[in-house]
Amino acid sequence: MDVSGTIEAILGQKGTEIFSVSPDATVFEAVELMANKNVGALLVVENDRLVGMISERDYTRKVMLRGKKSRETQVREIMSSDLTVITPREPVENCLRMMTDKRIRHLPVLDGDTIRGVISIGDLVKWVIATQSAAIQHLEMYISGGYTG
Repeated sequence: MDVSGTIEAILGQKGTEIFSVSPDATVFEAVELMANKNVGALLVVENDRLVGMISERDYTRKVMLRGKKSRETQVREIMSSDLTVITPREPVENCLRMMTDKRIRHLPVLDGDTIRGVISIGDLVKWVIATQSAAIQHLEMYISGGYTG
């Protein structure tokens, strides 16, 4: 399967809006922001530097199941800090492999120390579907004699 393209192309379509939270915020505030923005994870940023990520999975496994209180627990207590990050030049295929192998759903995109965005597994699946649809349409035109290129 041809999964061409880079993360830069996906960010170009998706946009680079970033939702983040401070490590000092409460888990309740983080979950509330995720719900309001309809996202499954937030970057944890301190002094314009990526220090971690908090996801719905972190909440369920590290707060809810352990009986902690989300209004009293700080993000820094449950965030994931050993992150896999990518650059905008990373091929889509590599990201799909990384996410599958590491069982992660979100990849922060960094250009040096600058945060460029976040790519989700859903973003990658959407890209693959669009790429395949374009290839199918191109082949159908070729087969039917409508090919002009």
